[in-house]
Amino acid sequence: VGVDRQGFGDAADRIQDLYLAGRKQEAIDAVPDDLVRNVSLVGPRGYVKERLAAFAEAGVTTLLIHPFGTDERESLGYVEELLTLTR
Repeated sequence: VGVDRQGFGDAADRIQDLYLAGRKQEAIDAVPDDLVRNVSLVGPRGYVKERLAAFAEAGVTTLLIHPFGTDERESLGYVEELLTLTR
C-alpha cells in the first residue's frame, strides 16, 4: 500500500524534497513515527512478538524479516525465535 493511500503523501513529498536537496538528516527527522509503524515491526522484542502474533492470527503467512544487529548469530537466533511464534 502506497504511503499516499495511508495518508502520508504530504510527508513523503517533504521527505523526498529534503533528501534530494541534500538535507538527509532533516529528511530522516521528517519521517512520521506512525509511517514507520505502518510499514515495519520496529521496537522492543515483546512488541515485535505481539505484533507478529497478531499478523499470524489475522492469516498473514509471509513476512519479510530483516533484523538489524552487529552479531549475525544473534540476528539469526532472533529470527528463529520469531518463527516459533507461528508454528
